[in-house]
Amino acid sequence: MIINVADIDALEKLQRVQLATSLPGAKPICLVGTKSLAGTTNLAPFSSITHLGSSPMLIGMVTRPDTVDRHTLRNILDTESWTLNHVHEEILEQAHQCSARYPTGTSEFSAVGMTEYFHPDVTAPFVKESRVKYALSLEDVLDIKANNTKLIIGRVQLIEMPEEVLHSDGSINLEESGSLASTALDTYFSINKVAQLKYAKP
Repeated sequence: MIINVADIDALEKLQRVQLATSLPGAKPICLVGTKSLAGTTNLAPFSSITHLGSSPMLIGMVTRPDTVDRHTLRNILDTESWTLNHVHEEILEQAHQCSARYPTGTSEFSAVGMTEYFHPDVTAPFVKESRVKYALSLEDVLDIKANNTKLIIGRVQLIEMPEEVLHSDGSINLEESGSLASTALDTYFSINKVAQLKYAKP
């Protein structure tokens, strides 16, 4: 089967979105925790998350075009603080429900029954039920002119996880933590380790 540009352009909007978000394969799914200047907490699922470097430790996240009110984007730009909270199976349905468009002033924490909590010196809320979570401070915002999206770049400020999921080599046992991956807008996967190979050299 071959799908060319004309075929892509001819797809219905939802079909095109599902295809585009499935094409890169399974990606990490996290709940982004933010707080508005008015004090309302916000929670939204994101899968467009990738590491951009380890020194300093930077994480990138792509946001949708701000043609409508994007609470997460606005809160990050206003407070320069947000958290990323891994999703596991026990909180999956609540996490998915956070993608609904709740009105300004409504906290998704309350709407879906998740528990917010704060660390000192971190403005944004964490999800108590998440097992692996971390806080970021805003480093940069890059406009992607081709589709009016933005690449939000954050520096990791604090990481919280169970001690037993952190390996001595610094890697996280995502299988043990139960962290999930996702494709499209509505499909989720468990993570199973296939192999851990030696560092490749010529």
